[in-house]
Amino acid sequence: MTPAIRIPYENLKRANAPHADVLRAAFSRTLDSGWFVLGKEVEAFEGEFATFCGGGHGVGLNSGLDALALALRALELPEGGEVLVPSNTYVATVLAIMQCAMSPVLVEPDPRTYNIDPAAIEAAITPRTTAIMVVHLYGKACDMERIMAIARRRNLKVVEDCAQSHGALHRGKMTGGFGDVGAFSFYPTKNLGALGDAGLALTQDPAVAERLRMLRNYGSKKKYYNEVVGLNSRLDEVQAALLRAKLPRMGEMTAHKRKLASIYFGTLDRKRFVLPLEEPENLDVFHIFNVRHPRRDALREHLTAHGVGTEIHYPVPPHRQVALAARFSGLEFPIADEIHRTTLSLPISFGHTETEVREVAQIVNDFKD
Repeated sequence: MTPAIRIPYENLKRANAPHADVLRAAFSRTLDSGWFVLGKEVEAFEGEFATFCGGGHGVGLNSGLDALALALRALELPEGGEVLVPSNTYVATVLAIMQCAMSPVLVEPDPRTYNIDPAAIEAAITPRTTAIMVVHLYGKACDMERIMAIARRRNLKVVEDCAQSHGALHRGKMTGGFGDVGAFSFYPTKNLGALGDAGLALTQDPAVAERLRMLRNYGSKKKYYNEVVGLNSRLDEVQAALLRAKLPRMGEMTAHKRKLASIYFGTLDRKRFVLPLEEPENLDVFHIFNVRHPRRDALREHLTAHGVGTEIHYPVPPHRQVALAARFSGLEFPIADEIHRTTLSLPISFGHTETEVREVAQIVNDFKD
């Protein structure tokens, strides 16, 4: 019999409970408005989220995947060009590149940070390289100063995958504002989560923002008049209203997750488990708190037996996915393989308490190597 999970990895009902009143009010306001697509709620959220990120133009979209793909299209990159992307990312990052008829080139991460290694970027650039797609994995910002210096020197565009890094800082600047476009997901489990799929692209360039708005709406500025081949990828009014309701509490949510992370850092046995790297130049938002251990699966079974839910982000790296096997056939990415083989994500949501996280940390420490 499977043991009962007392401390789930994620409980969205509990995580959203503190927002229940404002969420209901936002839904009622939208329902009463009678306007449900590309209206005042979307426009307001686009501006408010851009302000939260430090400025720019926000364009609400259907999902984080669409934000990545439309970012590449809005930058008018040539089909067939190469886009450098970390070898240990979630598959959506790679899929976005392929959807644009471009070629993903996997680049190994720094094994300490799990983010793309700037030195490996330099080595991977070819005459066909047109862009770098960085991923701020787990809520830790990439080394954007070094990456942007490379991009400027080699005349490359930069798209930031910020799906896990809402509010994360690198040297005082927020992710999404370094590159040409920042792509955000508001999937329900994200630090700022909608109650369904939702995404947004952020850019400092008004011309890119205008192209994004056309692309999300069938390629049209004016209804029934289509200037480019677009698609339907519109952030709907209800999700925009719900996100607006939660956005003012982002500081509180980030502080809570960082407090839970500090408990893990102060309790877990650093001699036996690899913990996330802490860097003074970064403010991490801990969308995910991962540990690594050579007997990851046994550790996970141990936690399950003691009523603790966990996740693996991610069990299969892109180059070993069946859907991508032909594209990456014969290529080896040992750092990605090692990370995916040993990583385990521990509970760290807005719905978890400090007491629960202390208990999880103790159960981890009790694991017998």
